[in-house]
Order: sequence, then structure tokens, then C-alpha cells
Amino acid sequence: MRIERLSLLLGSALLVVATVGCGGGASTPSQPAGPSRPKPAPTVSLKGDPIIGQQKFQGTCTTCHGPNGTGLPKLGKNLVTSEWSKSKTDAELLAFLKVGRPALDPLNTTKVDMPPKGGNPSLTEKDLADIVAYVRYLQRG
Repeated sequence: MRIERLSLLLGSALLVVATVGCGGGASTPSQPAGPSRPKPAPTVSLKGDPIIGQQKFQGTCTTCHGPNGTGLPKLGKNLVTSEWSKSKTDAELLAFLKVGRPALDPLNTTKVDMPPKGGNPSLTEKDLADIVAYVRYLQRG
């Protein structure tokens, strides 16, 4: 199964990165004394998990895009072959998923609402990044 092979490949890659990436580096100079600056809010890595993304996709996106992302007639676009989605960066796709596209938008060719977060307000930014990773996996076919 493709997901199992992907899982094994990702696990191997993480092991290599963990082994190689643990080397030392130059120390960073300490900051001068003074008022402390607020730490920036943590951001979610755009490197989503396609296995988790598949589960999230199945629970939200299949209603319009079908179980394999190939789209359903008069509902959702085929995400596997879509030049539009392939031309976007992961960050751009994630941003699009957050806001969706209303039916009246001139760029909406299906004339069916693409609601924010696919209509699932409980999806987090990490969930959306996982969905993007799964769509990218489908596109590699």
C-alpha cells in the first residue's frame, strides 16, 4: 500500500536527519542586558504528515473532492491533476484552505462554495498542513 511505503520512507528519512542533524554549531552571542523582548508566537511547521492528512481529508474533504481527491461532478475539483493546486506553494494552499472560496467568486469555476476549512471549523493549522501534505502525496501518484 502506498501509505505504508510512504510511512516507512518518512521514518527512515527522519532517522537520518536526527542522526546527521545533531552535530554542534557555533554558539550564538548573548543578547545585551536590557528590557526583555516578547517571544514571537510559535508557528506551525508547514511540513505536514500525509498519513494524518489522509485521515483529516477523509473526514472533511471527500464530500466534494472524493475519497481519492479526484473530485466529484459539480462539487469539488480534481486535486490530483489540478494545475491550480500544483502551482501553489504549500503555504499558499494552507492559506487558501483557511478562507475557502465562495460560490460567487469569479475564480470559482464550480460555483459551489468551498467553505473555510472545508466546512470543518475544528481543523487546526496543523491539520490543514497535514491535509496539504496528503494532497501533495496524491499528486505525486
